[in-house]
This record gives sequence, structure tokens and C-alpha cells, in this order.
Amino acid sequence: MARDSAQREVLVQEQKYVLARVAKLEAQLEALIRTRRSESDDDEHDPEGETLSSQWSMLVGLLDAAREDATLAERALMRFEAGDYGICQLCGQPIPIGQLEARPFRESCVSCPR
Repeated sequence: MARDSAQREVLVQEQKYVLARVAKLEAQLEALIRTRRSESDDDEHDPEGETLSSQWSMLVGLLDAAREDATLAERALMRFEAGDYGICQLCGQPIPIGQLEARPFRESCVSCPR
């Protein structure tokens, strides 16, 4: 793929979005930790509400996924700067533009197994 300033801007904006999502999830998790420390009641047996454990698990999963996206964003920008963005890391062929538009951080084409 040709090095295009518009494509770089898409990557930068996507990276900003992902990093903001990581920060938001980290703040939510920290708030949940504070709640867990301050509450002495046993929410695990409350049939009416969501448990802190389930909230914790959900936030940890979302945060892990967001951090992975942040890593992918950083690698995509590094590939862009190196002139390798849009090239499948497995087969070396160009990744179709539609695939990159759908997933800007894509490292391989859909033809290659993961």
C-alpha cells in the first residue's frame, strides 16, 4: 500500500481512540477496586444485582482486549513508518484496501491462516 498521509491519520486517530479506551477501562477497574475495598457486605449473594466479581471479570477482559488493540495500533504505525503497512506479515502480499478499512491494524490478509 502506498504511504498515504490520510491512511496515517486514520491510524493515529484509531490509536488515540484505543488509548482513550484503555485509560477509561483502567479508571473503571480502579473504581471497582476501591468499591470492593470499601464495601463490607457480601454482594455475591445478592439475587437482584450484578456481583462485583462479574463486573471485575468483564472489565479485566475488556481491558486486556483494549491493551492488545493498543499494541496492534503501535505495530501498525511502526509498519507504516517502515513502509511495510498494508503488507501481509505471513505471505508478503498486499492486503486489500477493504480489509484495511475494516481493520486498520490488520497484520495479515484474510487468505492467510492466523
